[in-house]
Amino acid sequence: MEWVKEFYSRTGTWWGPAEAKVGDRDHERAAKVRAHVGDGPLRVLELGSGYGTTAAVLAADGHTVTAVELTDRVRFQTPAERLTVVNEDFYTVRLGKEFDVVCYFNGFGVGSDADQRRLLARIAGEWLRPGGTALIDVSNPFVWQSWHGDEEHRRPDPEQGYAYELRERTTFDQVTCTATDTWWPVDQPDEAISQRLRCYSPADLTLLLEGTGLKLAGIDPAELRTEHEYLAVLRPATP
Repeated sequence: MEWVKEFYSRTGTWWGPAEAKVGDRDHERAAKVRAHVGDGPLRVLELGSGYGTTAAVLAADGHTVTAVELTDRVRFQTPAERLTVVNEDFYTVRLGKEFDVVCYFNGFGVGSDADQRRLLARIAGEWLRPGGTALIDVSNPFVWQSWHGDEEHRRPDPEQGYAYELRERTTFDQVTCTATDTWWPVDQPDEAISQRLRCYSPADLTLLLEGTGLKLAGIDPAELRTEHEYLAVLRPATP
């Protein structure tokens, strides 16, 4: 997973000025927390919090939020009441507390199956209180497969904060069920960087969860049909 910090830090430099602000997606995520867990106030842990916009909305909703982010995307985060930002690796960070909700939006699937299980076991064994809920966006193989071979050209839009002209290529390995998303500046084709995301169908996710202390409680079927990731609702597995 050596590529992770460089990829998200560099793309944060490209997109941060435009995207490091609260938008509809952040409010939609907060609404999902309410729908699956309740109004609270709740103790919330967000893993891979990126620019911190979702964490800020959750804190504004009255929750006490801890946001963990590895990369320097944290430099875009604005301090807020009830929000604590931890700039560390969530595979190694020690938090010493339990949460009503553990969220991981847009990022699960980095690394191997063993890496995912290790993280899921930490959620179940260290962070999630008894009776708590984990909400995790899972990369959807059905949609990523449909994008195999696609290329996109993102032109600069300085007024919106996009200063770089970029190209993107998406590939999907059907054997490993892994999507590779590659980006490069148009004038620097040798400087391409890629993210690799292991995708899981709900059935594959159920198998992955075995032995982690978590079980799949539900998904949004509409997201599975149309979105590149779907929200998995996970709860503690009964012994």
